[in-house]
Amino acid sequence: MARDPSASAPPLTPLEEALRPGWEEMIRWREALHREPELSNQEHRTREKVLRALSDLAVPARALPGSCAILGVLAPRAPGPCVGLRADLDALPVREATGASFASQNGAMHACGHDVHTAALLGAARYLKARERELAGPVKLLFQPAEEEGHRGGALPMIEKGALSRPPKVDLVFGLHVDREVPLGHYGFFPGPMMAAPDHVEIRVHGRGGHAAYPQTTVDPIVLAAEIIVGLQTLVSRERDPVDPVVLSLTHVTGGSKDNVLPDQVDIEGTLRTFRPETRVRMARRIRQRAQGIARSARGSAEVTVLKGYPPLVNPPTLTERMEARFRTLFPGRVHRMPGPVMGGEDFSYFLQQRPGMFLRLGTGDGKLGSESLHSSRYLPASRALLSGAAAHVAAVALLPGLADGRPKGDRTDPEGILLAAPTGGGRGRRTAR
Repeated sequence: MARDPSASAPPLTPLEEALRPGWEEMIRWREALHREPELSNQEHRTREKVLRALSDLAVPARALPGSCAILGVLAPRAPGPCVGLRADLDALPVREATGASFASQNGAMHACGHDVHTAALLGAARYLKARERELAGPVKLLFQPAEEEGHRGGALPMIEKGALSRPPKVDLVFGLHVDREVPLGHYGFFPGPMMAAPDHVEIRVHGRGGHAAYPQTTVDPIVLAAEIIVGLQTLVSRERDPVDPVVLSLTHVTGGSKDNVLPDQVDIEGTLRTFRPETRVRMARRIRQRAQGIARSARGSAEVTVLKGYPPLVNPPTLTERMEARFRTLFPGRVHRMPGPVMGGEDFSYFLQQRPGMFLRLGTGDGKLGSESLHSSRYLPASRALLSGAAAHVAAVALLPGLADGRPKGDRTDPEGILLAAPTGGGRGRRTAR
């Protein structure tokens, strides 16, 4: 491993030592994926690379029809519970600036570490295949596209196509995500609501355009948009419980064409992040009421749409605490309780609505490029994270069936229809990453 000394990483545990013979292969898989990243629902070459790797490992696998998703199966006839292990495939529209020898040159980038997730799961598959006869139950490999899409994502379409229900039926699910806030080779746990629901806000402000020299003859939608942007911020500061986390960020404003022309309309886009279902619906309702009220007060109008993103990601508390305790035994000194939930979104939440399971954070913080911000053009986890990720998947296969109990609770309904499902192919505005 001379090309990646990872001096800040902890010593290998016995499980990681057992995985070490496959480390170089994991690195090759990761670098091949990283060189040629693909955006959400465009992961065609990525799919072929993963299918080829699984074929080389003699792991039966197939692509789901009409999708870039892949299902692989180990020990399909083993009598115990089936554990589903998930990795996501897609990249982001970020131009890479890491300087790595395997850097992307196509204008996209694995700036969220999905190349690490995929290669680590392949590494776990390699290890488990060699011990397939010892597995107590089946293991289903869920290679998922479109995690960055932000609305339906890739998990929900996979579920709809039978990824969990087709034999062998998945009983438990496990996933992980790289995290620069956790030291390299360590693991971050958080029971309960761990990640927010990321909903997409679209506001179209209608005025009456005209000559900028005679604003009294117009209804200026630019001024109205500015008032709406400022006015909506008080929803967070004055209309929600201070201990109930909410983020409302308005991030994209378009309108106008020339310095002496007032336009007819201005478009505003942004993101609403919440944890509680009732807060999610209430905030969406109040965004609509507030924006429309401000627009009407100045003789304009506003169309407001809040497109439903992923549900909050909620780790079952009892199961997660039990897994955390067992990980502390397997990985001494390398398990951390996260200080709180994060406002990022993750469509693994759809899997957790269907099956018991959990999601953890895989540390990449090394004081180098693994400590850069996720979605940054410089974020590049060290290859040591591949071993830790593969070890976490293997541990989940061994531990989850004995620790899980109960069934997940589904998402609450929105009887007023305040939150709209994102239409297939996207809505009026840009589809932004979660």
